[in-house]
Formats: sequence, C-alpha cells, structure tokens
Amino acid sequence: MPPWQLQSAVEQVTACLRDALARGQWRGAMPGVHALAAELRVNRKTVEAALRRLENQRLLVPQGPGRRRRIVETTRFAPPSLQVAMLLWEADDVRVHYIVELRHLLLEAGHTVVFAERSLLDLKMDARRVARLVEQTGADAWVVEAGSREVLEWFAAQAVPAFALFGRREGLPIAAVGPDKKPAYIAAMKRLVELGHRRVVLIERQAGRADGPGRVERAGLELLAEHGIATGPYNLPEWEDSPDGFYRLLEELFRHTPPSALILDEPFLFVAAQQYLVRRGILAPEHVSLVCTDPDPTFAWCRPTIAHIQWDPRPVVRRVARWADHVACGKDDRRQSFTKAEFVDGGTVGPASPGVTPVMARLAPGSARGA
Repeated sequence: MPPWQLQSAVEQVTACLRDALARGQWRGAMPGVHALAAELRVNRKTVEAALRRLENQRLLVPQGPGRRRRIVETTRFAPPSLQVAMLLWEADDVRVHYIVELRHLLLEAGHTVVFAERSLLDLKMDARRVARLVEQTGADAWVVEAGSREVLEWFAAQAVPAFALFGRREGLPIAAVGPDKKPAYIAAMKRLVELGHRRVVLIERQAGRADGPGRVERAGLELLAEHGIATGPYNLPEWEDSPDGFYRLLEELFRHTPPSALILDEPFLFVAAQQYLVRRGILAPEHVSLVCTDPDPTFAWCRPTIAHIQWDPRPVVRRVARWADHVACGKDDRRQSFTKAEFVDGGTVGPASPGVTPVMARLAPGSARGA
C-alpha cells in the first residue's frame, strides 16, 4: 500500500486556486484575500501563503499593498507540469528530510508527486520487477533513490525521463546528483591510518554493496593498501540486511579479531552499533573508533562529538527540482553533478587501541566491567 500523501492547508488552497485559474474562473485580477478566505472557508494567512506560491509559479503578478494581484494569461505563463513518481530505496525514506523537501519543491513548481507502491528493497533491486512497476504506474518522469547499477542501467535505456538521486550512476546517460563523498572518505581513512588503525571495517547495507565496492569504498580500501595494510572480505563484510543480521555481524567481528575502527554507512547503523558496544563495555574512542558516513541532526547533541561525513541536502534537492522543470519544458537534461562533502573529525575517533579482547566482547550486559 503506498504511503499517504497528506497535503497541508496551503498546498490544498494553492491547488484549488490554480485549478480555478486554469478554468478561467477569474479574469484580469484575483479576488481579494478576504473574499477568497470567506469563499474557501479558510483563514486569511493560508490564502495569502497560497497566493504567494502562485506568484512564485508566475501565475499571478503582485500590484502592491492593498491591490489585487493581476492574473497572467494562461497561454503565456502556465508552466508545464509533470506527474513525477518517486521510487525510494526503502519505504520509510518517505519521512527523510531531503525527500520531504524535494516533494515540497516539486509541488510548489506545479508538478504532481506520487510515491511508488513498492521500494527498491521491496523489489530486491530487480530490474524486471522495476519495469513492471513503472509500467503499472504510468508517470511522466521518475526519481530513483539509491538505485543499483542494474536498475539505473534499465532506467537509462527507457524513453521515460529518470533522475538518479545517489546510486551507482557513474558513466550512465542519466541525470544524477549526490554528494561527492570520496575526498571526505579518504580524509577519514587517512586520519584513522595516522592514528595507527590497521583493522578498519566498513559496514554497508546489502543494497549498497550488491554491485561490489563503490567508488568511495574502493578509494578507502586502496588507501589502506597504499599503507601496507592488507584488505579483503574482513574490511567490507557480507551480512544479512536486518537488525538480527547486523547484530550477528557485530558479534562475529568482535569475537576473534576485533576491529580497531568501524565506518558505518548510515546514522541508524551508527546508533545501533554504539548501543551494542556500550552494552559490552566497548567504548569509543578508547577501544574502537567510530565514523558515520552521513550527517544527522542528533549528532550535534552527542558528547563525545561524532566523527562523520557532512553534506548539505539543499543543493541536491534543488538540482532534482530544476531537472523536473527542464523535462516539463521538453529539454533532454542528463547532466550528472556532485555536491560538496567533508569529513568532520570528532570525539569518537582516537588512537588505535591494543585491541578489544574477545573476552570483553563476549561479556554479558551488566558484567562488562567485571561487575
């Protein structure tokens, strides 16, 4: 079942007024705010916000304080619109801040936004299943979040325009954007090597490693090799993509040859790993250093501070919104771009410890310090 797509009062009034303008309900000038508020039975602030949105969409022209807004001729100004379908990596991403902001920008531009009924994880990153979903949805354009190489190759070969939001898009004829984490990742890895870390483990979710190490992960592993540190499956382990699978992975990692540093792919994995380690008396950075490859607002409240890779989602979502406008106007926009990312050193990174002993790693919660 697709997630509900609730609209705010301002979005609903904007859509209502836009439809009325398209039908030619008013000519020359819009009714005043008080008249519209009474007609629609909403408060004046909501109407005023909706009218400002219509100004931003070039449907109305302000005439100054106390004067009614002029209606632009529909044939001259009406921006073409699309039905944009968003294929998310996992269903819960509908609540992620950059997805919420992207939907908001697309709606403001006059586009319709729908979320695909199933996520890429639901479809198991299978291009054939994706093809059936696309056919059943029938959207004008698609935004694909964190697609695998196979999925993005399929979209790149289709007539329907598609945009790769993150994912394995390098070298494909498809529009794309995402933070350039490679320099930041290398900076984080250099910092760990400088501090004496030789057992560095990258924990990435299954969908992200389905095609093997990506350009960012390869760069990190290559840096380790350049410093004489042997790399292999230990550094980028396979694990079942589930909470139980994640905890089994941590149990295995800390059973025999505990890592001196963990690089975790997402904030929720970082938090889950911290919880696991603390319950076993394994602290960061005293026993193991921790780095997260994404930012999270909660990090600002953490002490010690969290070492992580920081990037700004605003230019990312603006690029997708501009692409939708270009496609609506008939432009073939397949430009790929990166936004800036940087490594933020933090209190969860420190000198390499002699190591967590297997005995410490196996201690039951409550007895971690010999209590």
